[in-house]
Amino acid sequence: MPARTLAEWLRWQESLSPHAVELGLERVSTVLERLDLVPPAGRVVTVAGTNGKGTTVTLLQDMLLAADRRPGLYTSPHLVRYNERIRICGEPVSDAGLVRAFERVEAVRGDVPLTYFEFGTLAAFSCFAQAHCDTWILEVGLGGRLDAVNVLAADLALITTIALDHQDWLGETVEEIAAEKAGIMRPGRPAFYADQPVPVAIGKHAAETGAPLAVLGSDFSCLTSSETTADGLRSWSWQGATGRISGLKAPQYWSAAQYRNASLVLAALSVLEPGLLADVAALNAVFARSRPDGRFQQVRAVHEWILDVAHNPQAAAVLRAQLETLPRAGEMTIVTTLLADKAVTPFVAALAPIATRWIVAGIDDPRASSSERMGAGMAAAGIGVFEYAVTPEAAFELAERLTPPTGRIVVCGSFRIVAPALQWLGLY
Repeated sequence: MPARTLAEWLRWQESLSPHAVELGLERVSTVLERLDLVPPAGRVVTVAGTNGKGTTVTLLQDMLLAADRRPGLYTSPHLVRYNERIRICGEPVSDAGLVRAFERVEAVRGDVPLTYFEFGTLAAFSCFAQAHCDTWILEVGLGGRLDAVNVLAADLALITTIALDHQDWLGETVEEIAAEKAGIMRPGRPAFYADQPVPVAIGKHAAETGAPLAVLGSDFSCLTSSETTADGLRSWSWQGATGRISGLKAPQYWSAAQYRNASLVLAALSVLEPGLLADVAALNAVFARSRPDGRFQQVRAVHEWILDVAHNPQAAAVLRAQLETLPRAGEMTIVTTLLADKAVTPFVAALAPIATRWIVAGIDDPRASSSERMGAGMAAAGIGVFEYAVTPEAAFELAERLTPPTGRIVVCGSFRIVAPALQWLGLY
């Protein structure tokens, strides 16, 4: 039988399980045991949270690279290419590397019906082991307690923030969702939470499991300043158990959320790489350049474009705060679409005060919200007039026609709208 291509492997994996999402650790645990992988001692980092995970794991990866480490990074979903999900020392794994990893998983899977995400998670572990990565950074896909990455015991558990999202799977309240995300904590192993107030479920789970929990605002903190440095950056400092770091510099677009993410990463480094915290110049160099695609990504073409995968109300509020750090634009056009499980009205309401016009794009995805649902949600947020385009590409063309050159175009709401924007703008 001829070897499968990467595209063929991915199509086949989608057929293995009747469910796109099937939470639980039994299946992936069975196959992981057969793979006989050995993670790096003391250096498995699992990151959960409603928002900020992608920025946090990328920043942590880049900091470890600055310390001459060999990090492996697993994230989801991808924007354009599946390879983005698995990075070795900052670089996406090759097609050939992915195919070999899939072959290793399939060789031991037997009759275990892995989901698409579970298969990819095990392949990521295999890639990291083969590449001798000395730190495994794992972004939780959904929740935490029953997510496939939680099959590995986290030596360091990071939780960014908790808000309402994925209620169909995680619970209807912040406390129920927090309980799911707290499941990545392990007895005797450090855990950090990067927001206030702290959900009761986070503290309760830490106490019950014996995980030493440190919280932003009490056990570690950051002090921001309105002062601008000579190179046009913003000065700030960080305080943790290892001491105070002064002279830190942040890009102008950082809002409170970015400071929280950066503070969380510094807290993680105090455990993983304490020597790096003494090198303020190295820290600042990473802060200046580290940003994953599709997270407040600024692109200058005929117009200024901002691409952001924000897809829930909390993320929309963060996006608005970041937009408000920029020089005021003459007009702002927002191109958006949301998946059917997302709350349209509060998402739109968070951005409505700064938007000049709205364009809703159709996307070819069975999970997409219909134009009727988007329209009803926008109307409930007070947006009575908006444009509709059948495809993302048509929406981008319309945005260019309607927005003056001095205006700004913001694309947000889903990975499924930001990915085609990256391609349309020639960045992929």
